[in-house]
Amino acid sequence: MQITLPSGTKAVIEKSVSDRGGTGLVIIPDVMGLRPLFFDMVKHLASEWDINVCSFELYPELEHLNVEERLEAASRLEDSRVVGDAIEAADTLQSDKVAILGFCMGGMYTLKAVSSQRFSKHCSFYGMIRVPEAWKSEGHSEPISCLQKGNAKSVLAIVGSEDTWTPKEDVDLLSSTGVTVVSYEGADHGFVHDSSRPAHRPLDAADAWVKAKDWVLGDI
Repeated sequence: MQITLPSGTKAVIEKSVSDRGGTGLVIIPDVMGLRPLFFDMVKHLASEWDINVCSFELYPELEHLNVEERLEAASRLEDSRVVGDAIEAADTLQSDKVAILGFCMGGMYTLKAVSSQRFSKHCSFYGMIRVPEAWKSEGHSEPISCLQKGNAKSVLAIVGSEDTWTPKEDVDLLSSTGVTVVSYEGADHGFVHDSSRPAHRPLDAADAWVKAKDWVLGDI
């Protein structure tokens, strides 16, 4: 079901089959934002994981931008708005506790969301560990500094060894904070969530989804 968050941002929500409350999940999309891929993901995870799930648009009122334009506009995004939308999405779920999961840019914001202390678990799929130089602005804080304001041990980071967006020195820094990092040898950026991408690796993706489910639904 498509909804509008109190901020005015578009979102999609699906309730669990059992509607038990329990754990909910917020999904932050990649740079291309809320689209059929994520509508399907929300519905699939609500059914397969039996949890309430909500995802929202990363670029509200700028949905018309293509990928190059979105990357150019990334410096104009503000943590307060994106994390604020994630918190509003969590509140709509009416779950006892809410985890958060994100991909690419959404994975970076998943790391930043740790500072809000709103989420029980965090799962970042190839999220940027440092804000890319072209995106730096007053509205962007560094993910590592955000981890220091919350529980870094609540974070699972899934990365690929060949991903230039998450170089080894950044991954090592992330590991040093207490984050659990799982690296897939030979995998490039975006290898899990979109089967249409050339980087997609079906076996690694299936394994990563199992790890994400165990992390979100299990105990720390």
